[in-house]
Amino acid sequence: MAASLKSFKSLRLEHLGRDFGTLNALKDLTFSIERGEFVALLGPSGCGKSTALNCIAGLLPTTRGSIWLDQTRIDTLGAEDRGFGMVFQNYALFPHMSVRDNIGFGLRMQGVPKIEAGKRIDAAIATVRLQSQIDKLPGQLSGGQQQRVAIARAIVIEPPLVLMDEPLSNLDAKLRLEMRQEIRRIHSGLGSITLYVTHDQDEAMSLADRIVVMRDGEVRQIGTPEDLYLRPATLDVAEFMGFRNRIAGRIIDVTADTVSIDVGGTTIKGQRRAKFNGRDVVAAIRPDDLVAAPSGLAAIVEVCEYRGHSFFGSARGPGGVELFFSSSERLANGDAVTLAADPSRVLVYDGAGA
Repeated sequence: MAASLKSFKSLRLEHLGRDFGTLNALKDLTFSIERGEFVALLGPSGCGKSTALNCIAGLLPTTRGSIWLDQTRIDTLGAEDRGFGMVFQNYALFPHMSVRDNIGFGLRMQGVPKIEAGKRIDAAIATVRLQSQIDKLPGQLSGGQQQRVAIARAIVIEPPLVLMDEPLSNLDAKLRLEMRQEIRRIHSGLGSITLYVTHDQDEAMSLADRIVVMRDGEVRQIGTPEDLYLRPATLDVAEFMGFRNRIAGRIIDVTADTVSIDVGGTTIKGQRRAKFNGRDVVAAIRPDDLVAAPSGLAAIVEVCEYRGHSFFGSARGPGGVELFFSSSERLANGDAVTLAADPSRVLVYDGAGA
């Protein structure tokens, strides 16, 4: 069956749900991914992203809904019949097998003839650039090399989908950056779908063509990295995409998409991002966009740290709200400062329930 799934155009989830007792871990997931796309499932721990990946892989049964490759329904198939490649967080390599044998394990399970398997193993080893390590055991490799072995093992079976569950979380910062580039390079050469689970916004934005943001088992927004970075649809998506400042205010005036709001006697302007159900709203601002200015929100600096190219600080603003800001110079604790952001970088959401 798996061989017949290799030529496909899209993966489609329709009203997918998964319950654990009374817990609804996945709620009505509906979206599609086109062949050649790199899509990231992004969200905080417990949001359901790994559960979704495991349901797609066939490692968990679904409670309701369906999963399709084109017109073939696959949620009724066993994991071995889907033929997907899976890269786990902990690599899951066989410690007693060489790099070459680890990579070829899936082909042996599929009964691929030895000559063909050898060619495919050689190609996978070359793809992940491990030609000089083929006879070593996993314990003799670095973390980054082990992860490459896991990726090669996933792609050698020529899967229609490669599923990756937080594959870089065990690596140090430098290796994570290097492996991001490698994963994207490998994906570009495959022509299949890569579905990648992560809680790291930077990782998702640097790798993915589109990002599916999840929270509490639901899809909150789907879009390109640019869409989600610049135009988060809801306040919770904005927060997850780096808008750390949540500033409560009341509407003074609304003109087209521009909103003027009052925050403790100071007027700030921003972009309307939701339907307002009253005068109470919340302005979301990235720390990088909130800077010292001649006029703005009056605040008292509590912390100011050097971050290499600039300073990053926190201050206490109107009503005691904590404000995270950037500065081109060091400010001392206790300094009075006024903070402001370009109105085009301030997003205003309805305040009901915020």
